[in-house]
Amino acid sequence: MTNFVFQNPTKLIFGKNSISSLSGEISKENRILITFGGGSVKNNGVYEQVINSLKGYTFFEFWGIEANPDIETLRKAIILGKEKNCDFVLAVGGGSVIDGSKLIAAGIPYEGDAWEIVKKRDFTKEKVLPLGTVLTLPATGSEMNAGAVISNRIAKEKFAFYSRYPQFSILDPLTTFTLPKFQIACGLADTFIHVMEQYLTTPGQSPLMDRWSEGILQTIVEISPKVLSNPEDYDSMATFMLSATMALNGFVSMGVSQDWATHMIGHELTALHGLTHGHTLTILLPGTMWVMRKEKGDKILQYGQRVWGISGTDRELTISKIIEKTEEFFRSLGLKTRLSENGAGEETINEIVRRFEQRDVHFGENRSVNAAVTRQILERVI
Repeated sequence: MTNFVFQNPTKLIFGKNSISSLSGEISKENRILITFGGGSVKNNGVYEQVINSLKGYTFFEFWGIEANPDIETLRKAIILGKEKNCDFVLAVGGGSVIDGSKLIAAGIPYEGDAWEIVKKRDFTKEKVLPLGTVLTLPATGSEMNAGAVISNRIAKEKFAFYSRYPQFSILDPLTTFTLPKFQIACGLADTFIHVMEQYLTTPGQSPLMDRWSEGILQTIVEISPKVLSNPEDYDSMATFMLSATMALNGFVSMGVSQDWATHMIGHELTALHGLTHGHTLTILLPGTMWVMRKEKGDKILQYGQRVWGISGTDRELTISKIIEKTEEFFRSLGLKTRLSENGAGEETINEIVRRFEQRDVHFGENRSVNAAVTRQILERVI
């Protein structure tokens, strides 16, 4: 295990009717910009709970943060926040609303254009407004980490940047009961693959991190049929919600190497085709595992044995079975696993490879996934 420094300052407020605690987390002296997505929170009761909790507070509402939040939308929110002299941002929604709100919280006190913040990538030491969240869609873990991913639809680009952790995040599983099945499936996949990006790397680094990761993976496999068949199963939804948070709040990555190649390629698929983030990952992870099977072989075998109960004496055959089982799991969620099934082909592959050549990228725990390896991964899943 390598040296590390760990700190996660986000206060997690979890459970039934926990939105009512919102007023105790924000000062009445604050001028709050509340950010929302498309309006589903008005149908599931979340909006009413938030507004009732903030009676007597000064707040302004910004609506319309879309999935894969677009810089043009976020610029409008930043203008509103500046005009109203807001000094606190409250994100109410899923990972996209929270990601976008991280940029808004950074952009309100910033003098330049918000896209400059994204391109800086590291904004952790700059002036940023405090942020709180009310989570309604488990998936990204953005409610308890410092990262955000922002799209520029005009340029067909999508990049991650890092700012501050939310001061607090409220997670009430009751808010998830009305989610569409597709969003639940993508959230389950996103959670699973977040763990895989931190786990499926070099073996023998930390038995504790391995077991924590495997525990989350096994949990997602176990609860997936339950939450998909009955979204109002409170205990299963609560487990899903907390699993998504734990998958990407730094708890399973202490002292170990990380990959993230699948995510970086996936961002390009979203930028070019508008695919939901979690769905891009189910297309790409099996291809990444296959192309990188020599480098990752020992860990793939460990994963297969511990998560799926797959073992064998023929190394290559066993690895193939494990990758097939992983893809089978994604399909059991109702998600597609091929580029061609999602309107992408050779033209998409060529464009992603061109971009990666231009940027001279090197992803993966050993920085061995370059543009040429990316082509192999994409061609494997075409």
